[in-house]
Amino acid sequence: MREDIAAARLRDPAARGDLEIALLYPGLHAIWAHRATHALWQRGWRFPARAISQVTRWLTGIEIHPGATIGRRFFIDHGMGVVVGETAEVGDDVMLYHGVTLGGRTRDAGKRHPTLEDGVLVGAGAKILGPITIGARSAVGANAVVTKDSPADSVLIGIPAKARPRRAGEDTRAILTAPEYYI
Repeated sequence: MREDIAAARLRDPAARGDLEIALLYPGLHAIWAHRATHALWQRGWRFPARAISQVTRWLTGIEIHPGATIGRRFFIDHGMGVVVGETAEVGDDVMLYHGVTLGGRTRDAGKRHPTLEDGVLVGAGAKILGPITIGARSAVGANAVVTKDSPADSVLIGIPAKARPRRAGEDTRAILTAPEYYI
Protein backbone atom coordinates (compact mmCIF):
# COMPACT_ATOMS: atom_id res chain seq x y z
CA MET A 1 0.00 0.00 0.00
CA ARG A 2 2.88 2.37 0.73
CA GLU A 3 4.26 1.75 -2.73
CA ASP A 4 0.87 2.60 -4.28
CA ILE A 5 0.62 5.80 -2.25
CA ALA A 6 4.14 6.77 -3.29
CA ALA A 7 3.26 6.11 -6.94
CA ALA A 8 0.20 8.35 -6.65
CA ARG A 9 2.26 11.10 -5.02
CA LEU A 10 4.83 10.84 -7.82
CA ARG A 11 2.26 10.98 -10.64
CA ASP A 12 -0.29 13.45 -9.29
CA PRO A 13 0.92 17.02 -8.74
CA ALA A 14 -2.29 17.75 -6.81
CA ALA A 15 -1.50 15.13 -4.14
CA ARG A 16 -1.07 16.86 -0.79
CA GLY A 17 -0.24 14.02 1.54
CA ASP A 18 -0.31 10.29 2.14
CA LEU A 19 -3.45 10.35 4.29
CA GLU A 20 -5.37 12.29 1.64
CA ILE A 21 -4.24 9.87 -1.05
CA ALA A 22 -5.11 6.79 1.00
CA LEU A 23 -8.57 8.05 1.94
CA LEU A 24 -9.70 10.05 -1.09
CA TYR A 25 -8.25 8.48 -4.26
CA PRO A 26 -10.82 6.13 -5.83
CA GLY A 27 -8.22 4.79 -8.27
CA LEU A 28 -6.23 3.42 -5.36
CA HIS A 29 -9.35 1.99 -3.72
CA ALA A 30 -10.20 0.18 -6.97
CA ILE A 31 -6.67 -1.20 -7.26
CA TRP A 32 -6.61 -2.37 -3.65
CA ALA A 33 -9.99 -4.05 -4.07
CA HIS A 34 -8.77 -5.65 -7.30
CA ARG A 35 -5.85 -7.26 -5.49
CA ALA A 36 -8.30 -8.94 -3.13
CA THR A 37 -10.73 -9.98 -5.88
CA HIS A 38 -7.91 -11.24 -8.10
CA ALA A 39 -6.67 -13.48 -5.27
CA LEU A 40 -10.19 -14.90 -4.90
CA TRP A 41 -10.45 -15.35 -8.68
CA GLN A 42 -7.14 -17.23 -8.79
CA ARG A 43 -8.39 -19.58 -6.05
CA GLY A 44 -11.55 -20.37 -8.02
CA TRP A 45 -13.90 -18.26 -5.87
CA ARG A 46 -15.37 -16.59 -8.94
CA PHE A 47 -18.75 -15.42 -7.62
CA PRO A 48 -17.42 -13.67 -4.49
CA ALA A 49 -14.70 -12.08 -6.61
CA ARG A 50 -17.24 -10.70 -9.08
CA ALA A 51 -19.58 -9.57 -6.30
CA ILE A 52 -16.84 -7.58 -4.53
CA SER A 53 -15.73 -6.22 -7.91
CA GLN A 54 -19.24 -4.92 -8.58
CA VAL A 55 -19.48 -3.23 -5.18
CA THR A 56 -16.12 -1.58 -5.87
CA ARG A 57 -17.43 -0.42 -9.24
CA TRP A 58 -20.49 1.15 -7.59
CA LEU A 59 -18.30 2.92 -5.03
CA THR A 60 -15.48 4.12 -7.30
CA GLY A 61 -16.85 4.26 -10.85
CA ILE A 62 -13.93 2.06 -11.90
CA GLU A 63 -14.46 -1.47 -13.22
CA ILE A 64 -11.51 -3.85 -13.03
CA HIS A 65 -12.44 -7.46 -13.76
CA PRO A 66 -11.05 -9.83 -11.11
CA GLY A 67 -9.40 -11.91 -13.85
CA ALA A 68 -7.26 -8.99 -15.09
CA THR A 69 -3.56 -9.09 -14.25
CA ILE A 70 -2.26 -5.83 -12.80
CA GLY A 71 1.38 -4.96 -12.11
CA ARG A 72 2.98 -2.89 -9.37
CA ARG A 73 2.63 0.87 -8.95
CA PHE A 74 -0.42 1.01 -11.25
CA PHE A 75 -2.13 4.40 -10.94
CA ILE A 76 -5.55 5.52 -12.14
CA ASP A 77 -5.93 9.31 -12.04
CA HIS A 78 -9.51 10.61 -11.61
CA GLY A 79 -10.68 7.14 -12.56
CA MET A 80 -14.37 7.56 -13.35
CA GLY A 81 -15.40 5.38 -16.27
CA VAL A 82 -12.25 3.25 -16.44
CA VAL A 83 -12.89 -0.33 -17.60
CA VAL A 84 -10.27 -3.11 -17.50
CA GLY A 85 -11.41 -6.38 -19.07
CA GLU A 86 -10.95 -9.91 -17.83
CA THR A 87 -7.92 -10.93 -19.91
CA ALA A 88 -6.18 -7.54 -19.80
CA GLU A 89 -2.59 -7.51 -18.60
CA VAL A 90 -1.14 -4.32 -17.15
CA GLY A 91 2.58 -4.03 -16.45
CA ASP A 92 4.41 -2.12 -13.73
CA ASP A 93 4.34 1.69 -13.51
CA VAL A 94 1.33 2.07 -15.82
CA MET A 95 -0.94 5.11 -15.52
CA LEU A 96 -4.47 5.55 -16.85
CA TYR A 97 -6.62 8.66 -16.86
CA HIS A 98 -10.43 8.74 -16.61
CA GLY A 99 -12.63 7.11 -19.23
CA VAL A 100 -10.02 4.62 -20.46
CA THR A 101 -11.23 1.26 -21.75
CA LEU A 102 -9.02 -1.83 -22.02
CA GLY A 103 -11.68 -3.80 -23.85
CA GLY A 104 -12.34 -6.72 -26.13
CA ARG A 105 -13.50 -6.89 -29.74
CA THR A 106 -14.72 -10.46 -29.83
CA ARG A 107 -16.87 -12.82 -27.81
CA ASP A 108 -14.48 -15.72 -28.38
CA ALA A 109 -12.94 -17.42 -25.36
CA GLY A 110 -9.27 -16.84 -24.64
CA LYS A 111 -7.18 -13.68 -24.70
CA ARG A 112 -9.47 -10.84 -25.86
CA HIS A 113 -8.17 -7.76 -24.04
CA PRO A 114 -4.98 -5.73 -24.43
CA THR A 115 -1.61 -6.01 -22.79
CA LEU A 116 0.08 -2.82 -21.60
CA GLU A 117 3.77 -3.30 -20.97
CA ASP A 118 5.72 -1.47 -18.25
CA GLY A 119 5.61 2.31 -18.09
CA VAL A 120 2.67 2.90 -20.47
CA LEU A 121 0.63 6.10 -20.06
CA VAL A 122 -2.93 6.26 -21.41
CA GLY A 123 -4.75 9.58 -21.85
CA ALA A 124 -8.34 10.37 -20.93
CA GLY A 125 -11.01 8.63 -22.96
CA ALA A 126 -8.65 6.37 -24.90
CA LYS A 127 -9.94 2.98 -26.01
CA ILE A 128 -7.49 0.11 -26.42
CA LEU A 129 -9.34 -2.81 -27.92
CA GLY A 130 -8.57 -6.45 -28.60
CA PRO A 131 -5.71 -8.82 -27.79
CA ILE A 132 -3.00 -6.33 -28.75
CA THR A 133 0.20 -5.22 -27.03
CA ILE A 134 1.22 -1.66 -26.30
CA GLY A 135 5.01 -1.61 -25.97
CA ALA A 136 6.84 -0.43 -22.88
CA ARG A 137 7.12 3.29 -22.18
CA SER A 138 4.55 4.17 -24.84
CA ALA A 139 1.97 6.95 -24.54
CA VAL A 140 -1.60 6.78 -25.85
CA GLY A 141 -3.14 10.20 -26.48
CA ALA A 142 -6.51 11.35 -25.19
CA ASN A 143 -9.47 9.77 -27.02
CA ALA A 144 -7.27 7.62 -29.25
CA VAL A 145 -8.74 4.32 -30.43
CA VAL A 146 -6.00 1.67 -30.59
CA THR A 147 -6.65 -1.64 -32.34
CA LYS A 148 -3.13 -2.65 -33.44
CA ASP A 149 0.07 -3.58 -31.65
CA SER A 150 2.62 -0.85 -31.08
CA PRO A 151 6.35 -1.09 -30.40
CA ALA A 152 8.04 0.18 -27.27
CA ASP A 153 8.58 3.94 -26.93
CA SER A 154 5.67 4.82 -29.22
CA VAL A 155 3.21 7.68 -29.20
CA LEU A 156 -0.27 6.65 -30.38
CA ILE A 157 -2.79 9.29 -31.44
CA GLY A 158 -5.93 9.48 -33.54
CA ILE A 159 -8.87 7.34 -34.62
CA PRO A 160 -7.74 4.79 -35.56
CA ALA A 161 -4.53 5.45 -33.64
CA LYS A 162 -1.30 5.65 -35.55
CA ALA A 163 1.99 5.01 -33.80
CA ARG A 164 5.09 7.11 -34.15
CA PRO A 165 8.38 6.84 -32.25
CA ARG A 166 8.69 8.97 -29.14
CA ARG A 167 11.20 11.77 -29.64
CA ALA A 168 14.25 11.98 -27.38
CA GLY A 169 13.42 14.02 -24.29
CA GLU A 170 9.73 14.28 -25.20
CA ASP A 171 7.53 14.97 -22.18
CA THR A 172 4.88 12.26 -22.26
CA ARG A 173 2.61 14.17 -19.89
CA ALA A 174 2.32 16.95 -22.47
CA ILE A 175 1.16 14.41 -25.06
CA LEU A 176 -1.63 13.29 -22.76
CA THR A 177 -2.95 16.78 -22.13
CA ALA A 178 -1.99 18.95 -25.12
CA PRO A 179 -5.02 20.17 -27.15
CA GLU A 180 -3.37 19.29 -30.47
CA TYR A 181 -3.59 15.62 -29.52
CA TYR A 182 -7.29 15.68 -28.67
CA ILE A 183 -9.76 14.20 -31.11
